[in-house]
Amino acid sequence: MGATLRALRALVLLFGFYLLSLLLLAVLVGVDVAAFGWGLHGLAAIKLFIVTAVLAVPVVRGMFMLRTPRGEEPAGIPVTEADEPRLWALVRDLAAATGTRAPDRILLTADVNAAVSEESRLLGLLPGPRRLYLGVPLLTGLTEAQLRGVLAHEYGHFTGGDTRLSALVVRGRVQIARVIGQFHAKADGKVAAERARQEQVSAKRVAKGKKAKQIDTAGAGAMYRTMAKIYTAYGKLYLRASLSTARAQEYAADLAAARIAGRDATASALRQIPALAASHEFYLDSYATLGLPVRLLPPHGEFFGGFGRLLTARDQELAELRADLPTEPASPYDSHPPIAERVRRIEALPADGRGEETEGTALALLTDPRRTLAALEDAVLTDEVLAFGRTAEWQELLEASMAKGMSSARTPLQGALADYTGQPATLSALLEVIDDGRLWRVAERLPLSEEASAAKGRAFREFVRPRLRNSLRTMVLTEFSARSLLHWEFSWSHAATVRLPGWTSENTPDDGPEAALDAAVDAALADHPDTAPLRALLPPMAPQPA
Repeated sequence: MGATLRALRALVLLFGFYLLSLLLLAVLVGVDVAAFGWGLHGLAAIKLFIVTAVLAVPVVRGMFMLRTPRGEEPAGIPVTEADEPRLWALVRDLAAATGTRAPDRILLTADVNAAVSEESRLLGLLPGPRRLYLGVPLLTGLTEAQLRGVLAHEYGHFTGGDTRLSALVVRGRVQIARVIGQFHAKADGKVAAERARQEQVSAKRVAKGKKAKQIDTAGAGAMYRTMAKIYTAYGKLYLRASLSTARAQEYAADLAAARIAGRDATASALRQIPALAASHEFYLDSYATLGLPVRLLPPHGEFFGGFGRLLTARDQELAELRADLPTEPASPYDSHPPIAERVRRIEALPADGRGEETEGTALALLTDPRRTLAALEDAVLTDEVLAFGRTAEWQELLEASMAKGMSSARTPLQGALADYTGQPATLSALLEVIDDGRLWRVAERLPLSEEASAAKGRAFREFVRPRLRNSLRTMVLTEFSARSLLHWEFSWSHAATVRLPGWTSENTPDDGPEAALDAAVDAALADHPDTAPLRALLPPMAPQPA
């Protein structure tokens, strides 16, 4: 489908929204006219007129939202040609090769993404300023050849007129969503008012010694929700109708990228991006934000800078992610086709003699990557987070975070133990209970499923043993942490490893100290418990005051 036909479809879909709105307004007016024609007068007629008028307000507001809403620009670093000459040179070269106008502005963001936008005028009929949004994590994980493929894809949207036509599509989507939101807000207000009224009535009944009635708001806001359902149905039709166009645009942009940057580089970039997105989410959750509970940040520039080291250390895992591509869209209304299908189409193209470059990362295009990574933190993170303290190294950040986590840890076993003994749930108290053969009585006080609660004897023990194992292990580690004897080994390639004092190759199994702890915990929770291995690993208890 050419740009002209896509524009026509976008216009038809947008006009359909206005046609639906006019039809609903005509129905509301018709109801009023018919009511008066049937002899409805007085208070009833006034109430009907108020209802129809109130229903018409969101419809009229949606129709007269004359300007296409502009999305808020993402946080990032605007860079000029003087700031980043190599990056701008690449951007301009690709624009010339694609046969389109280069962006007027480049913004470096914190996302694993690249995107283009154009502030077109007259609903996309006239061109406007162009922007390129380029994620620094994307630069960290792509080679320069792969980046060329990504940028050529984005320029393909320019040449196809997609960025200009998006004004029409976005306007329709936003107007429909706005009307639906207004009707739902009105309905929610009705529900809240009705709930408050019924609660007030119930309170008066209770005060008089009567039984309170059950709150029922099922009918509140029904008319508003009905109107919202009408627009929701058209919204789904709108999305489905524009979806095929959006996905066709993605395929066309992929072909443009393969022509400009090469088949292999384009296909490998498409394989790499989902792996980078998953890795970056894991990195932020497990590394960058590790110290937030203790109000600490990694060294300046490392909040985003550590991502590159993670990618290097976990290259094998990345290879597995690249091989296992998503075969379904992210959602039924995702404008992008499945990555697996896009890659299949690109790799099915004839070989063009341009191999895939694998040396270095596109981050080297920046004049001073370390400075950019530090500036990105200042531009993206909130003022509250930027006020947190900074550690000198990642190891220090890990130690502080884990110490905080250990100090606040409270397991289900501790709750059950305190309930059983009526005393503080200490590790020494638990070991005494185990030695006395009363552990399974404590276990009966754990939060249990119906199946576990109904089990008896050995079956019950097997149900609860995994929970007991996790809880007891945590209590042991907490004991070491409280005595400043617990240390953690930081690693980019695997999860942090616990290190306990006095554990050497002579007194621990070959599998390491964690295996020794696991073996000691298992012995304490066996059908015939033995706490001696666990006690041998624990530091001497501090003497209690007389």
